[in-house]
Amino acid sequence: MFGVIMAGGQGSRLRPLTLTRPKPMVEVLGRPVIDFVKDAMQDASIDTIVVTTGYRGEQLEQHVESWNTLSNPIDAWVNQESTPMGTAGSVRLLAEHLTETFVVGSGDSVASFDIGALLSAHRLSGAKVTMALWEVEDPTEFGIVGLSEDHHGALDGQLREGYICRFKEKPTAAEAFSNVINAGLYIIEPEVLALVPEGEKFDFSKQLFPLVLEKGWPMYAKTIDGVWFDVGHPSELIRAQHTLITQRQSLPFPLPKGTFEGKSFVAESAVMNGTLEGTVVSAQSVVGSGSHLQDVLVMSECTIGENCMLQNTVLGQGVSIGSGSVLNNVILGDGMVLEANSSFENCRIPAPE
Repeated sequence: MFGVIMAGGQGSRLRPLTLTRPKPMVEVLGRPVIDFVKDAMQDASIDTIVVTTGYRGEQLEQHVESWNTLSNPIDAWVNQESTPMGTAGSVRLLAEHLTETFVVGSGDSVASFDIGALLSAHRLSGAKVTMALWEVEDPTEFGIVGLSEDHHGALDGQLREGYICRFKEKPTAAEAFSNVINAGLYIIEPEVLALVPEGEKFDFSKQLFPLVLEKGWPMYAKTIDGVWFDVGHPSELIRAQHTLITQRQSLPFPLPKGTFEGKSFVAESAVMNGTLEGTVVSAQSVVGSGSHLQDVLVMSECTIGENCMLQNTVLGQGVSIGSGSVLNNVILGDGMVLEANSSFENCRIPAPE
């Protein structure tokens, strides 16, 4: 079975982290985000994965090639877009390969759940499209989905599984008819892909799926159990790492080697001389004595001097922070160097070109 991972976005809300890497290559617990959905597909016996890329696709190409040499390899390759084609348009470029039921997932969210259960629901329902859903407390920032018990049935906002009868993008609180949202993973029949105009920019949520409903074709959806995070904002990276650490005993994939304590993690190759709360220190990074880090993501090969205070902060790869520095709600791009006693708050700082 074919799986397609969409990984063409720029991730503008994650700048400056995404100035030097595509969004799917941003790390959570030392792993590129794209690896989470890749593992979930592989666990569902998907044996071929194609990654659609655009922005900084050369980094993804190199990473995807590494999947073929793992101890549990998979046939994986990259399809580079010459111009942005939208989510459905990028998958339409692969139509010659997608001649049977296939799975499409997003490479820029942390997603780990049972795709096999979704495939079973798809086959039993007779749907042309089956969508993974995620339940949220506040649906106003997402695309919500309305379900019915039967194809062409009435909307029931309490359902967590059923036939799709309605969509709404980013509703107001008054407009929200459900609190289950599109989690960005779909099972699709090839005749649905044929609805996408060739050579035209086209989107799954805004164009293709409403068109499928308009044609009266059955669409099904199932709320998933597991892990799902939209890491479109730096704060979501920190929230995702907290959840993964807390749920580490029940996760279906191995976590990197290192030391866990509370909601904090220090990679095996890191040097830790400070104190942590809700923080991840990735491989080959150093934290100096007297430093305190609270709700911080430290990517690989960073150096934090002595007596620093960091809070609600994300450090890109290879960042160096001088002793005595104080950072609160700061995002530092790859390779950024701060002098001793630097002080920054509520800002994003890219490394100089």
